[in-house]
Amino acid sequence: MKKNIHVYRISIALIILTLFTIVPARSQIDLKLGGGVGITSTVSDFNGGTIDYYSGSSYGQNSGFNLQGKAKVGLGGLDLVGEVGYISLQNTGNSEPGQGIIEISQNIISLKVGPELHIPIPALPLSPYVGANLAINSFSGETKFQGVSKVPSATYSIQEATRLGVGISVGTEVSIGPLLSLDFNASYNFMNLSGKEWKDVNPNVNQRLDSYLALNDGVDPQYTLGDDKHFIANERSINAVLFTVSILFGL
Repeated sequence: MKKNIHVYRISIALIILTLFTIVPARSQIDLKLGGGVGITSTVSDFNGGTIDYYSGSSYGQNSGFNLQGKAKVGLGGLDLVGEVGYISLQNTGNSEPGQGIIEISQNIISLKVGPELHIPIPALPLSPYVGANLAINSFSGETKFQGVSKVPSATYSIQEATRLGVGISVGTEVSIGPLLSLDFNASYNFMNLSGKEWKDVNPNVNQRLDSYLALNDGVDPQYTLGDDKHFIANERSINAVLFTVSILFGL
């Protein structure tokens, strides 16, 4: 997995280096920098409740907030976009109906690079667009168990993990001044499209807790039907819909 992470990082670095090598040679270049906030809605196996998290069927996350910094290099209708994003998610509830308390927190830092195709509307300060990106997503967080069956009560850090993902987006830029615009964006993000794995943080200890100490989006190789310690039978997809509003400053 470490080898894959290095490959992903090198790929992103080469893309960025290529963009900054090519862009200065082009005419009619527009550069915009800015940032914003938004709402994150979890979908697929990323969604659900704490009971789903305890059973291993999903990650049990609801909606949360996100922050992002964004840079756009405009080349006459096509923008090359780089973005750094942060997502924070939290959820609290029972581990089983009427039993135990679980508090889950998840943090994701993303580095994204990709194109946006703009379709300006004549006579209006609007520029709708569609886009796509390649992303490196870094996951971290912690889980607190209190009075939960088969898991010792305590707060546990989740081992950091990195996954390769992609995203698609639609949006529009609204000009509010000569060098100022608002960017309204909605995107669907496949956050662990590549790199799924099962990781046993404590290989010498066989306990249910091991399943919660890493991202573990791959199948548990020791899974057996009815086993309380090895219960994650399927790969789990981490997908999210992001709604963001950013303010961009032209340079």
